[in-house]
Amino acid sequence: MRRLLDFLRRARRAEKHGLPSDEQPRRRLPLRGVSLAALVTLAASALAGTPEPAGLATSRTDLTPKDLARVIAVTRPTSDFSKPEQFELMQGGAGTSKKDVNHDSFSQSSANITFEEESTFKLGNAIFRKNWVSAPSSTQASDGLGPLFNERACQNCHLKDGRGHPPQGDTGTTSMFLRLARQASTEEEKAAIAEHKALNFPDPVYGSQLQDLAVPGLQGEGRMHVDYQEQKVTLGDGTVVSLRKPSYSVDNLAYGPLDPHTTLSPRMTPPMIGLGLVEQIAPADILAHADPDDRDGDGISGRPNIVRDGQSGDLTLGRLGWKAQTPSIREQAADAFAGDIGISTPEVPKHWGDCSAVEKTCLAMPNGVQQRLGPVEAPPPVMDLVTFYSQNLAVPARRDLDKPDVLAGKKLFYDMGCISCHTPKFVTRRGTPNKAQAFQLIWPYSDFLLHDMGPDLSDGQAVGEATGNEWRTQPLWGVGLTQTVNGNTFFLHDGRARTLTEAILWHGGEGQKARDRFAAADAADRDALVKFLESL
Repeated sequence: MRRLLDFLRRARRAEKHGLPSDEQPRRRLPLRGVSLAALVTLAASALAGTPEPAGLATSRTDLTPKDLARVIAVTRPTSDFSKPEQFELMQGGAGTSKKDVNHDSFSQSSANITFEEESTFKLGNAIFRKNWVSAPSSTQASDGLGPLFNERACQNCHLKDGRGHPPQGDTGTTSMFLRLARQASTEEEKAAIAEHKALNFPDPVYGSQLQDLAVPGLQGEGRMHVDYQEQKVTLGDGTVVSLRKPSYSVDNLAYGPLDPHTTLSPRMTPPMIGLGLVEQIAPADILAHADPDDRDGDGISGRPNIVRDGQSGDLTLGRLGWKAQTPSIREQAADAFAGDIGISTPEVPKHWGDCSAVEKTCLAMPNGVQQRLGPVEAPPPVMDLVTFYSQNLAVPARRDLDKPDVLAGKKLFYDMGCISCHTPKFVTRRGTPNKAQAFQLIWPYSDFLLHDMGPDLSDGQAVGEATGNEWRTQPLWGVGLTQTVNGNTFFLHDGRARTLTEAILWHGGEGQKARDRFAAADAADRDALVKFLESL
């Protein structure tokens, strides 16, 4: 069986790079993270001549041999740091926004959509910003909030379409929440995980997410509590940096204790820019960077989170979310409607959101379904508009990319091994639903794979094939505009890092070597690397 799978992998790698299998250079192994059963299925179908599952395709059938050669050449990491690369300014491809930098820099539409599509984008923005209200209400098209919820509008969590922040003083937990989950405990649950029919299992009382707000007549579930402990880190040149280590608990639980096996995972809302481009990266190009057994010996073994498409039921590649648990923007939006706001959609028809069977008062509350509008609170037109809006939030253009310190920082970013996870470039698929995302050279600086980031960043929560130590590599485009857009510089999944330097110093596990090289560098080199990040 191992020889069969290795043969299939070698053949597909060779096909991807246009090389005979016996001439294939040593590269990272595709399909790392796929379960053995899934690999056997894929191997059998490939050897039988049947098509690969589209969501797990290990070759690019959308390109001619000439185009494939162009893509390989243009996405190859540079070795010339004397000047910017061609097209590097336009890090979101032709859709890159070149508008003035300000607090709306993450809210611009893709520059290459049509005039008619711009109207659709604006309608989607209006729904994204709309406050939902509790049912029954005179504003029937907005009925259905909660009954338990975290916020009333998408925009209230995705502040200015950018990055959220952890609780600060009396500001509450807007834009950051706690995921609640436990691992499988029965044979049936273990089978559901193995067959990719479940990612994990909710707390039996509080569901999959702690919701601190509720409609009138109902209590919120509880309040996130964060304690920070400062810990000093001394760098190679004697500089001392203070890192804050968080610990999480829940105050004022309204419906009894949490299950003792329930884990708490803080999740800060990430920026929305470039999601439509990420959605259109060919699966083969992401899988080509996976290396489950670290066969190239570089200490990096990122792997994909293989999930089931919520609509088709097919196995596919998770690429969105902190744990790469979501395969598409539409599915991500539907999950957020249900979990964050308590609004049902055709994709997730939960009229009472995340209310559990134990929360009977919640389930007795009226919902906002209007039969004249359809059987859910947010019917298909609403989902169409929100999805289109989310797919077409433009990536801002680079800044200062030709300055000597930025170019020096870029070279250090490469030399320190950061690009082992933060892959600089991809070219999107040709056959995209919207041609604005088709065949675009983009610079997300992410491989969209799961990486073990060490025990200090672990949340102890498994999500599908992601372990508690594993996180998806976050795209870096736009990271330098965080202060401008959101008025803060909180980074990582829980906002513990207050600067980019702190974020780097929290890297462990597969990121440990790069982190240690950064820590050992002199102040001028560290500053140059941060300047490069601030230019993205």
